[in-house]
Amino acid sequence: MTQGVRDRLNQSVPRYTSYPTAPHFSPAVTPQVYKDWLRALDPRKPLSLYLHVPFCQKMCWYCGCHTKIVARYDPVARYARALQAEIALLADTLPGHFSVSHVHWGGGTPTMLSAVDFSSIMSLIGDRFTIAEDAELAIEIDPRTVDRSKIEALASAGINRASLGVQDFNPEVQQAINRVQSFELTRDVTENLRAAGIDRINFDLMYGLPKQRVDDVLKTIELSHKLRPDRIALFGYAHVPWMKSHMKMIRDDDLPGSEDRFRQSNAAAERLLSLGYRQIGLDHFARADDAMSVALDEGRLSRNFQGYTVDGADALLGIGASSIGRLPQGYVQNIVPMQGYEKEVLGGHFPAARGIAIDDDDRLRGLVIERLMCDLEVDLDAAARQFGADASYFANELAELETFEADGLVSLQDNHIVILPAGRLLVRTVCALFDRYLSQGLAQHSKAV
Repeated sequence: MTQGVRDRLNQSVPRYTSYPTAPHFSPAVTPQVYKDWLRALDPRKPLSLYLHVPFCQKMCWYCGCHTKIVARYDPVARYARALQAEIALLADTLPGHFSVSHVHWGGGTPTMLSAVDFSSIMSLIGDRFTIAEDAELAIEIDPRTVDRSKIEALASAGINRASLGVQDFNPEVQQAINRVQSFELTRDVTENLRAAGIDRINFDLMYGLPKQRVDDVLKTIELSHKLRPDRIALFGYAHVPWMKSHMKMIRDDDLPGSEDRFRQSNAAAERLLSLGYRQIGLDHFARADDAMSVALDEGRLSRNFQGYTVDGADALLGIGASSIGRLPQGYVQNIVPMQGYEKEVLGGHFPAARGIAIDDDDRLRGLVIERLMCDLEVDLDAAARQFGADASYFANELAELETFEADGLVSLQDNHIVILPAGRLLVRTVCALFDRYLSQGLAQHSKAV
């Protein structure tokens, strides 16, 4: 490993689930701007919906999500009413009756909602929109929060994909991250999901956790494989205690260093490949017949705030406190504090708090970054031509790429960038070369690996 590669392992870069990234949003995107963007959407094109439920029963020390710990259901019930109010606001503002190709429930812990409240919200979506026959209706699940009756309610509401948070099965690691979850519990929830007809199963695993070793990551993969998930996401823990104060509960001395994280990620990828999974982009693995593998082969894989996705809708509408939406005109984020969010929507007002309008430079750079993140290659000439330019538009970036090429991380030929196997884990550092906002220094980011 060259010194240049070692330096890049420690480089702080965005995760590029959007471009521009959220630290560059501003209050310039007001509720009125959002309304105007919504009214300009084409009813002939399907929408995607993301619903955020910012509640958990217990805080996991590694968590980077907007969430709150609650012991009573009353705050959750009020929030459920607010979600319904926002859905109605959206449907009333849109210029027609839209179809929906994808619904994703995230959190927090979406299964904190009661079966009745969850079913009511899904029914409202079905009433105000047309859910496409082949729509993917997905939910993130903490296996510690669902029983068989809750799973049956999810299935009755149409859920057809579930992502189970696993992270690591080693009890010592689980204690260090304040998330104790046995293999047997995860197995039982997985079996109950399949028995209820929810047979598209994802597992979320992590490397770089406190007290975690390569053997722990490999053991977790072996146990996960026994449960036959269709997809496995292998995320690197992002230690950002300056953003999430609960992460201070994790001792810096317990965290693996950059080179240890690199070894954990590489060993995990090798094991997953040997088990028959295909590697998708930076950190996803899927069975060869999974929709994500098919989308990769067909050049349709994309990326949004939920990570890699097969969802091709032009507009993703974020619903709930802190949710982020993407429209052709730009990005919009709702109010983050729950009380402020609820006050606005229950009062009949859009809760948009900030965002960013994008121009053709953003769209071009976003295209380049997304293709690098998804396909691990991009033809700069072809990308630039879509916006009336050519690869000379990126002369500075191409010059900087020469050092990546010298380190064996990328291949650059006739303005075609290919991320080499040695550079896959560092793809975000390549993307960062094309990020014209990064030099503004508005945020601290996690390490590249």
